[in-house]
Amino acid sequence: MASYNKVILVGNLTRDPELRYLPSNTAVCDFSLAVNHRYRDREGNQKEDVCFIECSAFGKSGEVINQYVTKGKPLLVEGRLRLETWTAQDGGKRSRHSVFVENFQFLGDGRRDDGGAGASADGGYSRPARAASPPAARAPAPERRESAPIQSYEESRERPPQAQEEDIPF
Repeated sequence: MASYNKVILVGNLTRDPELRYLPSNTAVCDFSLAVNHRYRDREGNQKEDVCFIECSAFGKSGEVINQYVTKGKPLLVEGRLRLETWTAQDGGKRSRHSVFVENFQFLGDGRRDDGGAGASADGGYSRPARAASPPAARAPAPERRESAPIQSYEESRERPPQAQEEDIPF
């Protein structure tokens, strides 16, 4: 039987991230996201539900989140759900779902450009939509490459001509 466990959330941190280290020296960053859902009820009144979700990021991802994100900042996380169970002090069984963060991306908060870089669970950075590095160490924009000059027939006989982006009809 096939199974699939993937969660993508965008929300604001409800508290500053908490960084700790496991005995194996692996970083663990715990934080909570508030994810809002806005809708209209039958009478047409605007309503809002808030869902609070516990998240954990491990390794380099956890260290980066702890360094650059604070309470109230927006964050996109991608990961998988996991069920945590424990016995409470009163002897009762407790459980909750949390998110094991595999990838994340910083989001701007509307006041200034926060970059947009993210990282994956294996420590490599994801390719963001707007920027290429964390907000504190922004790299200069890459230089634009110009298309190759048009070749004569004799020059192009050794290898077939390469299609240019503007030659593609769709």
